[in-house]
Amino acid sequence: MKASGGGPGPAGKDRDAAVKVKGLSKSFGPVQALSGIDFHVEEGEIFGLLGPNGAGKTTTIHLLTGLARPDGGTIRILGVDCSSDPKAAQHLMGVVPDESNLYPELTGFENLCFCGSLYGMRKAEREIRARELLEKVGLTVAAGRKFGGYSKGMKRRLTIAAGLMHSPPLLFLDEATSGIDVASARNIRRLLEEVNRGGTTIFLTTHYIEEAERLCRRVAFLVKGRIVKMDLVENLMRRVEGRFVVALTLDGPADGTEEDLARTFPDLVVEGISGNRVDVSSRETVRIGPLVRFFEERGLEVTEARKVRPSLEDVFVEITGIEAGEMEGGGKGEGGRK
Repeated sequence: MKASGGGPGPAGKDRDAAVKVKGLSKSFGPVQALSGIDFHVEEGEIFGLLGPNGAGKTTTIHLLTGLARPDGGTIRILGVDCSSDPKAAQHLMGVVPDESNLYPELTGFENLCFCGSLYGMRKAEREIRARELLEKVGLTVAAGRKFGGYSKGMKRRLTIAAGLMHSPPLLFLDEATSGIDVASARNIRRLLEEVNRGGTTIFLTTHYIEEAERLCRRVAFLVKGRIVKMDLVENLMRRVEGRFVVALTLDGPADGTEEDLARTFPDLVVEGISGNRVDVSSRETVRIGPLVRFFEERGLEVTEARKVRPSLEDVFVEITGIEAGEMEGGGKGEGGRK
């Protein structure tokens, strides 16, 4: 599913990466949205930019896709230097914004055909391509319905199809599955994996860490406009190998027990206490019995204890200090950053 390695491209073009960014910066008035970030995306991979709302993810996509001009730094898209002309490589990319830009009064089929016309596709060509994509995203039956009457999940799938109309080698997705139901999110992940297997490089932003772990070959953690870590997902996961994590559910709130718990069990790490849930970890197997007695002595009963597989979320929290719950709060940050 992942990286193809990327061979040499046309003469005179640097094709060692689908996207290559150096020193990219952007400010909105007094707010520094991006602070000189560097990263690259290899051809054929799914690359994820992770961070909480307000980190600068949407700003990054706007700069890469020519919707905004950077204050500094360089951008190369599939060998094209976009530093002086942000729109130079737009024909090479498909863009799926975080909010749909399709027309509610047009049908699904008409929306796709209109998008094809914007890329200069002939009528017969765009109609064939539109039907092909409607089938791929599971919307053939709804092709004649107006887009405004689609569910959120259906709208998201059609918006992705619109980004693929001209068969771009590079696809940008901003918050691919934000705000949609579980079944629709699963369908979209399958769609993206299929598109990637067909050779399309995918750059996605998300604050859903589990989604990035499932889809991406490499990820970068973006916090307050700075990339604090970038690596293969498999390399990042080695940080939590050999850790045993147990989630305890109590019959009452566990607030105020953290210090006592850490003092009583110095070999355990208290990962977090939220309401009646307590997460602990250790490099050795976690013994449940002593923990049950600990809480019983404090008038609390352990109603459930289960092992939790360490995840990319644990790595993110360890590196950034940002809890997963904070990733979804806040909406747009200052200066319109996301």
